[in-house]
Parts: sequence; structure tokens; C-alpha cells
Amino acid sequence: METAAQTYQILQNKLSGLIPDFEIKQKAELVAEINQLKREKNAIILGHNYMEPALYHGVADYTGDSLELCHRAKEAESDIVVFCGVEFMAETAKILNPDRTVLIPSQKAGCSLASSITANDVRKLKKMYPGAPVVTYINSNADVKAETDICCTSGNAAKVVASLDADRVIFIPDEYLARNVARETGKNIIVPNRNLETNEFTSGQQLEQAFIGWPGKCEVHDRFTVDDIADVRAQHPNVVVLAHPECPPEVAAAADFSGSTSAMIKYVKDVDAEHLLLLTECSMADNIIAETRQENVLRLCSHRCPHMAQITLEDTKQALLQTRYEIQVDAEIAAKAKASIDRMMEIH
Repeated sequence: METAAQTYQILQNKLSGLIPDFEIKQKAELVAEINQLKREKNAIILGHNYMEPALYHGVADYTGDSLELCHRAKEAESDIVVFCGVEFMAETAKILNPDRTVLIPSQKAGCSLASSITANDVRKLKKMYPGAPVVTYINSNADVKAETDICCTSGNAAKVVASLDADRVIFIPDEYLARNVARETGKNIIVPNRNLETNEFTSGQQLEQAFIGWPGKCEVHDRFTVDDIADVRAQHPNVVVLAHPECPPEVAAAADFSGSTSAMIKYVKDVDAEHLLLLTECSMADNIIAETRQENVLRLCSHRCPHMAQITLEDTKQALLQTRYEIQVDAEIAAKAKASIDRMMEIH
């Protein structure tokens, strides 16, 4: 068992230069308390790649993207899973691990993308485009997954679409991911027109070989622009630019590499580059720098997810102390959602 002083040394070795030393000392005390609570409660903590560095490197037993962490939860032998990520991620962990207690440290950790679509919206789309299979990005709520034929991640979306062998595919809810995958798979894309006053929408064009998208966006990745890339290239001509597929299509096209958070991490570790720019949530770049000690990683530090930022060390401690904010998913919805996730898992 590590003391606060020992924990401070561990964090200081990892995080010096990223956060002030006085902050590392303060957080070391919380980290030591949380790690003690984990042992007492037989709990594990899952830390998404977008968590702040002290939490990511100090208390998370497993780190990664949302799907990787759900796999870890299923494999681990523990009574409690604390999911340090946003709500749809914790829901997915509960769906895959129905017999475990799954906690989320903050009830405010939502997601602009997941909240952009409802189960009723999906039912309307299916009526508008009968017979078209529904592919839903894993970054969605459980009731939307329950209306889905198959889920996908940003890393396997093209492979999932190819597995369906369908001329038309409803691909929701991220419009930019849909446009990026449509370009990769050679399909056209339709985004239905929504009347914001009535919440009704019309189908627009009826194209063959088409993606039927949805106007949902991640509020963080939506902020990146081609000008951002041009500005950094002007300062660092040899920079290698990595963009998440949730970025606008013109941004993904202007980057040197586009991939999921896990793919980006692997790319950074493998590539030999003078400078690297990560166009994704800025805490992930901090976590990569802390792990690899590469000082050539650049990031746009104003791009912090306000929902991920709701997950703090103090709230994580309180979640364990009080067993609070337990995730519950209706059994029928969970069963349907799990089927769509399981179909995805069968595709390698």
C-alpha cells in the first residue's frame, strides 16, 4: 500500500512539467485515499483516454477507449466498477456486465453527441428508409443501441459497414464520422432535414449506394478546423497531424492520419516525427506525454470536453465511499442493446 508521500513521487515522475508541483501534492493525497478504497471495496476504476492526468495515471486500473474499458470490466474480478468517462460508456459497461455494480462519479457527465438522437428518432428513420440496416456508433445511449442492428466504433466502422453488404445504410448519430466513413467506403451520404420547431424531418434525396446520416456532432471535435492545421504547419513544417474521425471531413482529409483514440496512441508510439499534433480532446495529449515523455506532442489546449471534465478525483472518491450514482439499464433495452454490441464484436 502506497502512502501519500510515495504516491506523490510516482505522480511527480509522471506529471512534472504538465501540472504544477503543488497540484501534484494535493492530488497525491486523494489518489492514495482512492487506491485504499478500491482495495477495501473490491473495486476497479476504468479511466477513459480523456480523463485528467492525475486520475488517468494515478487511480485507473485500466485505461483506453470506451469499448476497450468495457472489455476490461467484463474480464476483471471485482464487485464494483467505477467508470471514469461519460454516461453512455458506463451504460455500455453495465449492459455487458449486468451482474456488477457500475458507478459513474458524476451525474453531469453527459455527451452532446449521444444526446443528439433519441430512440424515437431512430424508429422514424427506419420508417423513412425501410429495410436499411442501422449502424450505430458506440457513442450513443442504451435506448438508441436497442433500436440498432449493429454497433460500431470509430476504428471498425468501415469494416462493420462492409459486413452488411447493403446498398443503403442508416449510420448514426455522428454526421462527421458518417461522412468520413462514406468517403472511405465509396458511398454517397444523405442527412435528413430536421424542422427544429416541430422536431420532424424529411428524407431529402433518395440515392442508391448511400449512407443515411444524422446531424449529431461531438462539440469538441466539431471545433477543429483546417485553419488550425495550417497555422501549426506554418510554425512546424514537419509536423505530423492526427485527427479523430469525429472531426469535420475536411479536417480529417487534411490530416496525415485519422483514427480512433487507441489508434492515435499506437501511431504516436510507433511513428518517428519531429512534431505531432493531436486533434482530439486535449487531456489525451497530456496523458500520452506523461506516458511516453515525448515532448514533441502538440495539442490545442482550449479543446477540453466539458462533460469529461466533470469526472474528478474527489467525485471518484465519493462514488466509492457512498456507492453513489449507480448505473441502471432497463432489462429489455439492455438485452436489445447487447445484441447490437455482440454483433459488432463478432467482426474482427
